[in-house]
Amino acid sequence: MHQAHHARHAARRLTALALAATAALALAACAAEDGGHAGPRNHGADADPALHNTADSAFARDMIPHHRQALEMTDLAAGRASSPAVRNLATEIAKAQRPEIATLEGWLGSWGEQVPGTMRHSGGHTMAGMMSEADMKGLEKSRGAAFDAAFLRLMTAHHEGAVTMARTESERGANSAAKALARRIVATQNAEIATMRKLSGELT
Repeated sequence: MHQAHHARHAARRLTALALAATAALALAACAAEDGGHAGPRNHGADADPALHNTADSAFARDMIPHHRQALEMTDLAAGRASSPAVRNLATEIAKAQRPEIATLEGWLGSWGEQVPGTMRHSGGHTMAGMMSEADMKGLEKSRGAAFDAAFLRLMTAHHEGAVTMARTESERGANSAAKALARRIVATQNAEIATMRKLSGELT
């Protein structure tokens, strides 16, 4: 009888200790969550939206003029393209890239870095896929089927360059939002590349 009582007492004591340990762990977790001093908490790169490295800065700084040039190209399509599919594609590209430019500019501002200035044809930049001054002027002068063919050829190369830049950011960047945008650019522009290649085949 005495042994049974002793066993029950020991079991209750172990249960109480377990509950106390669980409560202590819960309090420590809450304190860490609230910025308390219960213990260190390693959030990693995703926790601080202001955290960035040189790859993030380069991605934003280079993708802004890259996107701006794409918008110059899509703006030409409204009055020059003969294919409704090409005009619709240009509209979709512009719809995706305008807000991305605003996002990239906002990041650079929040990081205390300079936003690239606007420049006609985005000249002077050497990012992958950027059109030359001659390419852009040739696109401006073309009309109808000739414009459609040139637009698809040049925009495909332009998108391929953007995909390369975005993949570099995905691999080397530290800012979680910038890396997420880079992944979205890769997915979106690869899909548009496939569409443009299909259209090019249909127009020839």
